Amino acid sequence: MEDDERPRKYPKLSNGEGQEDMEPTMTGAVVSVPHEDIAQTTTNDVATVANGEDHTSKSEQQNGEEENTEDAPKMSKNQLKKLRRREHWDAQKDLRKSLRKEKTAAKKQRRRAALDEARKEGGKEAAAELLKTWMPNRQKFKQSTLLPITMIIDCGYDDLMLEKERISLSAQLTRSYSDNRGAPYRSHLVFSSFNKLLKERFDTTLAKTHHQWKGIRIMEEDFAQAAEQAKEWMKEPKGGQLAGMFADKTDAKPEDGEVVYLSSDSPDTLTELKPYSTYIIGGLVDKNRHKAICYKRAVEKGIKTAKLPIGEYIQMASRQVLATNHVAEIMIRWLELGDWGEAFMKVIPRRKGGTLIDSERGSEDPSHCDDATGAGSDDDPEPVEEQDATAVPSTSS
Repeated sequence: MEDDERPRKYPKLSNGEGQEDMEPTMTGAVVSVPHEDIAQTTTNDVATVANGEDHTSKSEQQNGEEENTEDAPKMSKNQLKKLRRREHWDAQKDLRKSLRKEKTAAKKQRRRAALDEARKEGGKEAAAELLKTWMPNRQKFKQSTLLPITMIIDCGYDDLMLEKERISLSAQLTRSYSDNRGAPYRSHLVFSSFNKLLKERFDTTLAKTHHQWKGIRIMEEDFAQAAEQAKEWMKEPKGGQLAGMFADKTDAKPEDGEVVYLSSDSPDTLTELKPYSTYIIGGLVDKNRHKAICYKRAVEKGIKTAKLPIGEYIQMASRQVLATNHVAEIMIRWLELGDWGEAFMKVIPRRKGGTLIDSERGSEDPSHCDDATGAGSDDDPEPVEEQDATAVPSTSS
């Protein structure tokens, strides 16, 4: 009876059973959090990320500055001196302009005095002869005679030269053009391999003045290709006359012409210039760093080589090294005079102290020309140290 009245005890439930009876909790369920706490947490996270990015960007910027500082080339004392000299040269441009004007005015005054003296002594005829010597090259060009002969200046060495050497060579090329244009008997003139740093200088610093030149061919092809083309244009009706030193060579034929690369390292010596022939001059100013490079290049192309007969006519007080424009002018003079000795004496600079070996003419005073570095164009030349080009022929290239 007591068992019936006593309330029944409920059995204890185990933990596993309790989990089964309870409602399942969803994985990843979001626990309810007050709105203010959410806002505060988000603000803190954003600030932390921003501070991290700012710190990273500053670190990267500092690292970049350090790398740029390390990569920046450091200038040597020699480079700094060159830079200061160039800046000084540029700063004196106006002064050089005024000095040129003064020099031109003084030259005109001297010419007036010389003309008046010529009129007093020889009359109008003497004055007319004097005026002919002062004739501008553009007028001389109209009166000059083109001969069937070609001179090629090989400009394929400009990447072997220093900047100051390219500056000197550009002046020498300008002088060579001027000498040929003003000569009474001129040749076909060609600049070959004119497609690298030298061309860049003429196009920029010298303001493309070479585009206005007349009686010259400026080519990107090398000297061998230029020589092949020269054979064709010398055959043309306007390819040149057999005049001057070629006047007695009326039986000369185009196929008798030859191609010769002038080099002081050649075992052969040039005795005369022949009609319908092409003579190649190496355009190189290198202080004799590249030994026999012109000779080697000619041999590789299978082209005949020869050297000017300097030692047979001239006793030199210094090295037999001539600039490119000197070699070109000597050949132009030979076309006019037909005498190597006279041609050498009229061209070789005084500082080389050349005298004729011929005893009968050894006491003659040579008529000297100026150095090539003063040659020019209407633009201001840049500063160049006085130097001898090893450009052929003599003792180098």
